[in-house]
Amino acid sequence: MPDLGHVFNEVPELYDRFRPGYPDELFADLASIAGLRAGSAVLEVGCGTGQATRSLAARGYAVTALEPGERLAALARLRLADCDNVRVETSTFEQWSAGNAQFDVLVAASSWHWVDPAAGWPKAHAVLRHDGWLALLGHAVVRRPGEPDVYAETADLHEQFAPGDPDWGHPPLKEEVLRTTEDWGDVPFQPPVVRWYPTVQWLDGAGYADLMRSQSIYRKLAPEVREPLLDAVAERIRTRLGDRASRRYLTFLRAGQAAEQ
Repeated sequence: MPDLGHVFNEVPELYDRFRPGYPDELFADLASIAGLRAGSAVLEVGCGTGQATRSLAARGYAVTALEPGERLAALARLRLADCDNVRVETSTFEQWSAGNAQFDVLVAASSWHWVDPAAGWPKAHAVLRHDGWLALLGHAVVRRPGEPDVYAETADLHEQFAPGDPDWGHPPLKEEVLRTTEDWGDVPFQPPVVRWYPTVQWLDGAGYADLMRSQSIYRKLAPEVREPLLDAVAERIRTRLGDRASRRYLTFLRAGQAAEQ
């Protein structure tokens, strides 16, 4: 599996500043679906610098947050220093020991794909109470018809600096994403309840480039490729898009209750 701590641990401040958060409505829906209340025990897997953790803490939950990147975890502790109901531990989910702890919900915000599925799904079930829930949060990047799309405006730059990369491509339309279905497959959880939330970031060229610097598809590039590419992207946004570009998402909540075994 990729080393999540290494991928994002190099740029904790950029990650904290530019990676999108999650709307309050999502956490209200999660509380309703999973029956959460102040004091509910929440395990968060891959908390990063605490984008979702802050919202969980604000609702009064007792949060144990796991983060494998030491610098990311340190920044999360700093950001959450006033929250006495949160404990941040530096560990992967696979290596972490729950002891006798049992949780009402396990939350993974844009992080579950980094967990080894062979170990992660059964361990998630094991650390939850018999009626506990697994909640996966994330963002699907989408585009709006007729609106300038950053990738369309910079496709030539991506091909110039990193030709043939299979990760480059136009984001789908919102309607295309909403038509997709996802079955968790043979896992010890019931089929998920799914909720969608349209969200958007507006960024100038420099900010858009810094957002890209916090993403794994750009972190994997060698610095001598990544930095000229992102400098050129920033300049293109300044010159062609009036130094203002949108990053549209369908933010999602997928929550499934533990199945009896």
